Amino acid sequence: MQTPRILACGDSALSVEFGETIDPDINGKVLALDDALRMRSPAGLLETVPTYRSLLVQFDPTLTDYDALAALLTAEAQGLAPRASTGRRWRIPVVYGGEYGIDLEDVAERHGLTPRQVIDRHAGAVYRVYMIGFLPGFAYLGGLDPTLATPRRTQPRAKIPSGSIIIGGAQAAVGSIECPSGWHILGRTPVRSYAPERDPAFLLGAGDEVVFEPVDASRWDMLDREAQAGGVVAEEIRP
Repeated sequence: MQTPRILACGDSALSVEFGETIDPDINGKVLALDDALRMRSPAGLLETVPTYRSLLVQFDPTLTDYDALAALLTAEAQGLAPRASTGRRWRIPVVYGGEYGIDLEDVAERHGLTPRQVIDRHAGAVYRVYMIGFLPGFAYLGGLDPTLATPRRTQPRAKIPSGSIIIGGAQAAVGSIECPSGWHILGRTPVRSYAPERDPAFLLGAGDEVVFEPVDASRWDMLDREAQAGGVVAEEIRP
């Protein structure tokens, strides 16, 4: 998409769409526009929300209007280069399988793999955090090994545990709080990606990277206690 598409979202928001696919360059342009607006802070701007392929811009209609803001955003987005650098890289511990990853064996059987092969492929990737959404701190990831792509469950579960490490289609995710889901649970992390008492409350941000570290179930209690006490548990391996 050479020229971003501007779409109205009610009377106090609009969306700037840069494409229609999950692509790091498209997402990089979303984040670059987000950065530019934060630096410029045009009149009436209230909040920006980056997604995979678009930026939602919320505004105060008493201070600006759709036409003026759409013109400004169109000009700002013309020839915009993707954000040059990624954010932080996090190493996140995961207990795979068993009670922590109840779908691991089914996913392995579906793809003609052993559970160990699924773990190795899932933990062998470097994931990009494309967006935070659906729930506070819920991180949508790109970078899943294509051989693990798995359609979502035909019968969603009413709830899955906080910290679930899940896949759905070609996407992967780090879950935050207990929630309903049709995604497949490969494991669980004690990391609190969302902790409202912490500053900042969100651990991961759009543009960050994630790698997963398989850990033995015998370490869960220790790591979970550390996280419960306020420890980050995840390791920041690149600023």
